[in-house]
Amino acid sequence: MNESPPVPLEPLYALADAELQERIAQAKAQLAERCLILGHHYQREEVYHFADLTGDSLKLSRLAAQRTSSQYIVFCGVHFMAEVADILSSPEQTVILPDLAAGCSMADMADLPHVQEAWQALSQVVDAEKVITPLTYVNSTADLKAFCGMHGGSVCTSSNAEKMLRWAFAQREKVLFFPDQHLGRNSSHRLGVPLAEMALWQPGLPNGGLSAEEIRRAKVLLWDGYCSVHTMFQPAHVALFRQRIPGIQVIVHPECAFEVCQLADDRGSTEQIQERVRSAPAGSKWAIGTELNLVNRLKREMPDKEIHFLCPTVCMCSTMFRIDLAHLCWVMENLQQGYVVNPIRVPEREATAARVALQRMLQVV
Repeated sequence: MNESPPVPLEPLYALADAELQERIAQAKAQLAERCLILGHHYQREEVYHFADLTGDSLKLSRLAAQRTSSQYIVFCGVHFMAEVADILSSPEQTVILPDLAAGCSMADMADLPHVQEAWQALSQVVDAEKVITPLTYVNSTADLKAFCGMHGGSVCTSSNAEKMLRWAFAQREKVLFFPDQHLGRNSSHRLGVPLAEMALWQPGLPNGGLSAEEIRRAKVLLWDGYCSVHTMFQPAHVALFRQRIPGIQVIVHPECAFEVCQLADDRGSTEQIQERVRSAPAGSKWAIGTELNLVNRLKREMPDKEIHFLCPTVCMCSTMFRIDLAHLCWVMENLQQGYVVNPIRVPEREATAARVALQRMLQVV
């Protein structure tokens, strides 16, 4: 049994970044393959530097599950991402979130009681189990993924939302899409669903604020949720860059509002945005509508291209920003001492149902 006390967090905040970086590097070297650090694209640069694998949330979880030699998976992301990693990893692996307060405001906009209430209300108007496929964005809690697993639904990402909507429509005639209304609207529209056949479900209101006729007419029921970062981008920002920089190409994330996506030259997930810009010729000009840390990283990586952040104000994922060098050092040094802090464990019954929903997606894509 380890006689050393756990490493406290607070004293680490008195240290300079250089010392924290050195201590993290030492712990990382000692733990070697037993510990795998995952860094999401939106992570702050000094933490991202230590990641063994980088990418979007689902990609990281799938890759981590394949690293069976890694006993510990330190996810530098947000809570729902760590939950997915726990669901997909083996029982012998432990997923750690350096700061439990690193959440997602969008994910918090849909919770299980409100989704269950919506399902019951919809069932009073239509036979929900026969005509509605629930589809949750991966940016959601594990219990909502489990709900979809139990009700014939699935999960989607920003890169495969259109594919998964096609799958959902093949199962049943309507889709309940949560929690991000914009990804659902933009992806459905790309599939040819008219805006008139999309209805916004507002949790907390009777029948989501919809009449029975509106529910029956809707092909897609969109949850009233959104990303606080991506909704900062406005049509005026697109117009401003086009006016100031002739020939600039605008690419945005599909979590942006419908009007912004319609004005942009292209849209895509974090992975797709990076691929598009990297493959572009030197000298090309870009205005990118996604999280600031990712855009700044692309600017540093490709000085031969002119890259701009689409919004004139700072738009970063503030909850992910909570994971800093002090938290990462705290986690790593405790692992050195044999202590696991901030483990993420999804209850097995919930994980089993959520895994069904995730596997349905993985079979499609």
